[in-house]
Amino acid sequence: MNNLTLLLLMACGGVAIALQPSINARLAQKVGSYESSLISFAVGTLCMLAVVLVAGRGDLRNALDATWWEISGGLLGAFFVTMTIIAVPRVGTAAVMAIIIAGQLTTGALLDQSGVFGLRQVAFTPLRGLGIVLLCLGAALVVRR
Repeated sequence: MNNLTLLLLMACGGVAIALQPSINARLAQKVGSYESSLISFAVGTLCMLAVVLVAGRGDLRNALDATWWEISGGLLGAFFVTMTIIAVPRVGTAAVMAIIIAGQLTTGALLDQSGVFGLRQVAFTPLRGLGIVLLCLGAALVVRR
């Protein structure tokens, strides 16, 4: 897969991330917040099971050798989805997305700087810092209404 295709798919992922909280919040009006989160993860799990059965090339048995933090992504995902379900009806989708993006970019820059989890280290430059500050200011403006 070339970089352009990857970037386009990531843009589609951004659209999906923006749609998901509003869809889940709507479902929560019918079934409850935690129940909506459970349904979201159950549907996602079934979809990923189908993907693994059709296209999977890994070995799920190796998960038994993973450390606790290597499998904590599901817990973090459950927290994220549940918090968006609760927050969107109260503050709106745009505000939630703005805060999420600001938090993601800030955390991503810190993770890059430290090279944590064995990933490639990317220096924190003044330009990156300025970008984060501007994004956080933009998020504040979106949240402010």
